[in-house]
Amino acid sequence: MSRLLRKPQQQLLSTGVTLLHEVNQDNSPLHYVGFKMIDIEPGATYSEALGKTECCIVAVTGQITVSDHEQTFTGVGTRASVFEKKPTDSVYISNDRAFTITAETTARVALCYSPSIEQRPTRMIQAAENGVEHRGKYNNQRLVHNILPDSDQTVNSLLVVEVITESANWSSYPPHKHDVDQLPAESLLEETYYHEIDPAQGFVFQRVYTDDRSLDETMAVEHRNVVIVPVGYHPVGVPDGYTSYYLNVMAGPKRIWKFHNDPDHEWILQR
Repeated sequence: MSRLLRKPQQQLLSTGVTLLHEVNQDNSPLHYVGFKMIDIEPGATYSEALGKTECCIVAVTGQITVSDHEQTFTGVGTRASVFEKKPTDSVYISNDRAFTITAETTARVALCYSPSIEQRPTRMIQAAENGVEHRGKYNNQRLVHNILPDSDQTVNSLLVVEVITESANWSSYPPHKHDVDQLPAESLLEETYYHEIDPAQGFVFQRVYTDDRSLDETMAVEHRNVVIVPVGYHPVGVPDGYTSYYLNVMAGPKRIWKFHNDPDHEWILQR
């Protein structure tokens, strides 16, 4: 059984609120990244008090209201499906604050966490603020929505990004890693992948491996699964006929994304 692949758990937290995933320091090998995915029915609420962690609340689908009890943001969220291929809204909440989420429609909400000790202002990250990129060529193409890239200096630790990969393409490819604190060449960032697939009965393949193969897992990842990447290279392959979406959360001791390609496969960039 894989220690990196997580299936949805469907735990009812309160009326109208279902926990699909929870990844934290107690149940995973991660030290810098935490992640939850919740489904909320219209009118239901979810509340949480943050300690020394910051949180990026991503309205994956549907619309929500988010309040830190000083500011309130309504109409957060832009889409009914991630496969509309457009960015969504998010809300950043700093450490030592509390927040409440209220669903305006049926909503799926990602809660992305990382350690934080310097309090920053709460803010809404509007869909229009997301940097949109088309990366790769040949069968290595994907659409990227940068929610919290490393160029954004308004947060302490979190990096958050969405990626859509079309049928028969590879993503996070050529295989790259960011598990060594050796700047400027490479940064140490843990990572989680939350996956959705269209049509939903499909699957993708994700491999997580290190140079010495002390970690080497290849997983068939299904709709709404999570993959944990504590270290190593982590490419994703999408079978013919299916489209892949994933939400990445990254964090580490320094908030910068510098990756190292697997030298065995870096040659494909020169084609």
